[in-house]
Amino acid sequence: MKATPVKRAFKYRFCPSDAQAAELSRTFGCVRKVYNLALAARTEAWARQERVNYNRTSAMLTAWKKTGDLAYLNEVSSVPLQQALRHLQAAFANFFGKRAKYPRFKSRKKSRRSAEYTTSAFRFRDGTLTLAKMAEPLDIVWSRPLPEGASPSTVTVSQDAAGRWFVSLLCEDPSVQPLPATDAAVGVDVGLEHLLTLSTGEKVANPRHERRDRTRLARAQRELARKAKGEGANRVKARRKVARIYARIADRRRDYLHQLTTRLVRENQTIVIEDLTVRNMVKNRRLARAISDAAWADFRSLLEYKASWYGRDVIAVDRWFPSSKLCSACGALQGRMPLNVRVWTCNGCGTTHDRDVNAAKNILAVGLTASVCGAGVRPQRSTPGGQSATKQKPLQREP
Repeated sequence: MKATPVKRAFKYRFCPSDAQAAELSRTFGCVRKVYNLALAARTEAWARQERVNYNRTSAMLTAWKKTGDLAYLNEVSSVPLQQALRHLQAAFANFFGKRAKYPRFKSRKKSRRSAEYTTSAFRFRDGTLTLAKMAEPLDIVWSRPLPEGASPSTVTVSQDAAGRWFVSLLCEDPSVQPLPATDAAVGVDVGLEHLLTLSTGEKVANPRHERRDRTRLARAQRELARKAKGEGANRVKARRKVARIYARIADRRRDYLHQLTTRLVRENQTIVIEDLTVRNMVKNRRLARAISDAAWADFRSLLEYKASWYGRDVIAVDRWFPSSKLCSACGALQGRMPLNVRVWTCNGCGTTHDRDVNAAKNILAVGLTASVCGAGVRPQRSTPGGQSATKQKPLQREP
């Protein structure tokens, strides 16, 4: 059976001309305005127990364009405005499906500036991309080639807080095919001292990207704090400097996680991880900064979608499974074990364990048991394209 082609986004930097930057900035502002107006209308209707869907908001957009105050919406392409309404519809669908919180209004300063174009609003020919309302193609830095014969279905233009411009092209990538099946399986225990500990005994170092730039970041933030409040040129320049440091940290972290997850997916057929609730763990004020820098949630997200691409299985074990306190040799459960205990000896069989390696071995064992026979487990969360996550009745809460 032929595999379904995978749609993949290819992201590139580009350098807009002054006219293009002005047009895109106007488009970003109009997209934000339409999104906020539609969200306000749907919220008011909800208070009156009325239902407003995408079709109603699309009709509202037509009416808004005919008013004097919002006539400027006609100056930009209509496609990004319609896409903003579709994104709002998706946000409400996620909210009613209990997958997300209630949609929030977009802020001019804090929200990501972006606009999405469909095929009717751009032209892609001979490696050049021209957007609607623009006479010249974008000056894109083609850092990697698109798939041969690729035809983008959507194009998303964005600008981050550091002032960098990006264009993302969504197209089918025939090169993404399931990898040859293998018998290899690995358990993964995440941590702070070591980012990952594998059941094979390998420990992957935690690069701590944020800590390496902490001094530069603190200096830039102090400079920003000394600038007068408002939109002065000096304050904008100082804010941009802080954003560039944050972007550098995020780029290095993302690159490291991409390399790590790609390696795990290529080498193993089954990967077993813990189903951690990171949003609750970062409430610990002493560890929040280190946990955020480790980016465990991003690691899992990358691992899951790559596993679905390449025909691998990702199994998530219940977070309360006592992986650290359970002897991987004899199965004896130890008593209380503080986090500062990194090496311990089993009271039952006398085996000396490295805490993290032992946890990874136990995670692998319970994950494989769940995938083979399902004994004592029940579905907790589905991972895209892989095994359903598993939850086992906890023996004892792990400190």
